[in-house]
Amino acid sequence: MTALPGRHDPSDEGRGTAAARPAAGAPGAARPGVVYLVGAGPGDPGLFTQRGAELLATADVVLHDELVHTALLDGVREGAEVRSVGKRGGDRVVKDAKQAEIDAELVALGLAGRSVVRLKGGDPFLFGRGSEEAEALARAGVPFEVVPGVCSPLGATAYAGISLTHRNIASSVMIVSGVTRAGKGFDWSELASVRGTICVLMGMQALDAVVAGLTGPGRRDPATPAAAIQWGTRADQRVVTSRLDELPRRAREAGLQSPAVIVVGAVTRLREALRWFDRKPLFGKRVLVTRPRHQARSTSRLIRLRGGEAVELATIEIHPPPDPARVTEAVRGLSGYDAVVFTSENGVACFFREMERLGLDARAFGSARLAAIGVGTAAALAARGVRADIVPGEFRGEELAQALLADPALAERLAARPEVRVLLPRALVAREVLPERLRAAGCEVDVVPVYETRPASTERREELLRALSAGAIDVVLLTSSSTVDSLCDLLGEGAAARLDRVLLASIGPITTATAEKRGLRIGVTAEVSTTAGLLDALDRYFAAKQAAPASAGE
Repeated sequence: MTALPGRHDPSDEGRGTAAARPAAGAPGAARPGVVYLVGAGPGDPGLFTQRGAELLATADVVLHDELVHTALLDGVREGAEVRSVGKRGGDRVVKDAKQAEIDAELVALGLAGRSVVRLKGGDPFLFGRGSEEAEALARAGVPFEVVPGVCSPLGATAYAGISLTHRNIASSVMIVSGVTRAGKGFDWSELASVRGTICVLMGMQALDAVVAGLTGPGRRDPATPAAAIQWGTRADQRVVTSRLDELPRRAREAGLQSPAVIVVGAVTRLREALRWFDRKPLFGKRVLVTRPRHQARSTSRLIRLRGGEAVELATIEIHPPPDPARVTEAVRGLSGYDAVVFTSENGVACFFREMERLGLDARAFGSARLAAIGVGTAAALAARGVRADIVPGEFRGEELAQALLADPALAERLAARPEVRVLLPRALVAREVLPERLRAAGCEVDVVPVYETRPASTERREELLRALSAGAIDVVLLTSSSTVDSLCDLLGEGAAARLDRVLLASIGPITTATAEKRGLRIGVTAEVSTTAGLLDALDRYFAAKQAAPASAGE
């Protein structure tokens, strides 16, 4: 076992964990009595600013817009008050009244000494009423700060492969709102002399009027290239390009609605050459992640980086072990073991939680060799200050047993004395191949359950059934045999038939074998049994499907 400097878990997104979160009062933390107007960006949570994440992780209260990606809220500190204050719909009187309530609440919270993040879509000061909220705070004498965000005209167009400026095409950009504060249309005659790119926000509900204004008073040629980008930067991004005068019809045919950005100008022709986001193999795919919430975050982030959208719905729940006293006894007796073997990230988390409760750290392992079944489990150990001595090339119990027995230090101990003591902290129910092979080789193995997995609640079952019936899931990740069993048990009779409508992706041969025994049809099996390896296998699968029509036509 090798001690490492303390650092946060690299498998986490870096938000919402105690290790990554600055402590209250630390430099950069949200200060009492201050309101922070924070831009959430255009949709992709990966575009959120570092400063925004820092404040979100330390604020007392978070008031967010309805369109903010839910993944950002994972970064809110435990115990903080979180509420949606979104204002959608076309009734301007209702929206104005709601905004007045938000202004008053921000003032009241600030005067009460609370640290507040007002999380706004895009950038707070670009058609986001952030300046109005700042004015209300200034009038009341409440300190505030503004944290800019990536605005939708920049983010959505970049993800759509449209460069707003190009030195050979356009040297200026005009950003306008399709609707003014009073609900009247923009005075398009102001754009009559503009020759650069035009971006229209909040114009989809009146797209016909917007195009009429641009081709009329705005003096734009009806044949000008144009585009509409809905849900820009997200996995459900949709883009329509056409002549300006045909854009309303084309958008209706495609079913495009708000929120969307309208782009007018020759730069929209660049899309076919520059589009990249919607060419990712996983783009637009809704991928079911069945791991518990605390483990799903890193997987969901990897899916988003590949252009997909994670649907987080845990099929199992992690519960305390049936005999906590055994865990305490094992932790206190660590110095008496020759090896400690971890077979899951949950096992690491639960075991170290007991170590921390007893006031122990990495030194408690003494001379014991530490083994991890795979790189994810090894990373969980590294996050807690220790490095695994033994990690097999293939992440299965059989290979882990072989790697342990082949370890020179343990082999020497086995040769020198009758028994080598091995501690195996794991789930209550697991495969027995590992302890059986170690015992057959002469090891004394103590199997200590440090947690128990149980099926998810009935509410989760109904939620999953609705998602499958509605076609809201394209891919299901099967990351272990227990995932397969829990998913099938949760769905009950007819599970195989329900899952036959989606692509089932397995993390490795053992998981695939378990799935096939349950009657499931596996479409993808990873060659490398890690989450990243599984997503790489999905990338190759969908890339091959994208290439197939082109190859067939050659």
